[in-house]
Amino acid sequence: MVYRTLTPEEAEMSVDPQQLRITMRLWTSGVTVVTAALNGKRAGVTASSFTSVSLNPPLILVCLYKNTEIAHTVIEAGHFAVSILGEGQSEISEQFAGHNRALPKDADRFYNIATSSQITGAPILTDAIAWVDCQVHAAHDGGTHWIIVGEVLAAGRRDDDPKPLVYYNRAYRSITS
Repeated sequence: MVYRTLTPEEAEMSVDPQQLRITMRLWTSGVTVVTAALNGKRAGVTASSFTSVSLNPPLILVCLYKNTEIAHTVIEAGHFAVSILGEGQSEISEQFAGHNRALPKDADRFYNIATSSQITGAPILTDAIAWVDCQVHAAHDGGTHWIIVGEVLAAGRRDDDPKPLVYYNRAYRSITS
């Protein structure tokens, strides 16, 4: 399949970014924290652009804004983890989104967050309801974002029947059934 790049004139006629943002708020998604570590420095960010791609080989994808520490760390380290957040973990989501103004001055986004690691050494949030540990399989240009495809090297989940943290129309929501 061949794709073409829009001409500058076509790009000017494309959808208004603000209208697209308003429209996409109506897409319900789970909430994850994508993390990586390189040379002893950890990076992490809240992300809702996450999905399974393939079971054989086991692949997932995340989309990361190009001009962020986490995107650079993932690309350079060649590995990352994704922790899936559960109901009641909106404060963790907010902290990794950079919205926790109460963090001490020199604290990173991992402040007061327990982590462990598996195969790659990427931090996994201990209290997450599930997680995957990945090596970078591919990185694709997605405009303002990198589309990072990860090969899953290890995965785990809580043993109970946890409910996910859900995000819809700029707010966290609960699943009732």
